[in-house]
Amino acid sequence: MRLQQLQELRRELRNSKDKVPFPMPEVPLVFRGRTQQGRGAPKSLVSDLRICCPLPGGSALVIFDDPKVAEQVVQQKEHKIDMEACRLRVQVQPLELPVVTTIQVTSQKSDQRVLVSGFPAGLKLSEEELLDKLEIFFGKTKNGGGDVEVRELLQGSVMLGFAKEGVAQRLCQVGQFRVPLGGQQVPLKVSPYVSGEIQKAEIRFQPVPRSVLVLNIPDVLDGPELHDVLEIHFQKPTRGGGEVEALAVVPPGQRGLAVFTSMSG
Repeated sequence: MRLQQLQELRRELRNSKDKVPFPMPEVPLVFRGRTQQGRGAPKSLVSDLRICCPLPGGSALVIFDDPKVAEQVVQQKEHKIDMEACRLRVQVQPLELPVVTTIQVTSQKSDQRVLVSGFPAGLKLSEEELLDKLEIFFGKTKNGGGDVEVRELLQGSVMLGFAKEGVAQRLCQVGQFRVPLGGQQVPLKVSPYVSGEIQKAEIRFQPVPRSVLVLNIPDVLDGPELHDVLEIHFQKPTRGGGEVEALAVVPPGQRGLAVFTSMSG
């Protein structure tokens, strides 16, 4: 699936909320792999997976211990849950999330920006304090720096942009600096700043093992009681169920968010 097709799909989903149980999840990507030019470049992208999947009101997410149990449960699309006063009718379906499998990026090195990295864990400085101290240090000509025009805290690193050309190249040639931060001299690495633009992305929908989405739950029970009723029902072997590892209920009229950091469920 091309990036343009995914964007069109997202627009269609937003414009037809009655046709889908929840909006398209968002997938922020953090590149952790190697770069290589030419035809021999690696085609796969390894990223920090963090998929945020909105859950509508009147739904529940059930995660079983055994993936085979989840497969059995979704074979019956409608489940009837017997209670003393009434019978609940709910729909179940597999939970599928979009996963980026291939991505093509064009990159360009900046002549006036650098990437500062190597910050130790537990550094007791606020974002503003850290940026101020870096701007002061790398703004001094005696440290090889110059006037800082732009600064930005990234994940585990900081981008600094300088007003004059040549400053970034000079700092990258040195490479290593000891910067006073939080009462200590911290060794930091300065490297070229490379910006990228996604040209093409391929995405496939992948089922989350052990997970089942329950929909159209009527507003007849409060949260804790509904949780117990659903858990008991989906643990019954006679209903195709089994041991439930986790169960989250979103009452009607509310919204929930399931965050996945692993596709293992």
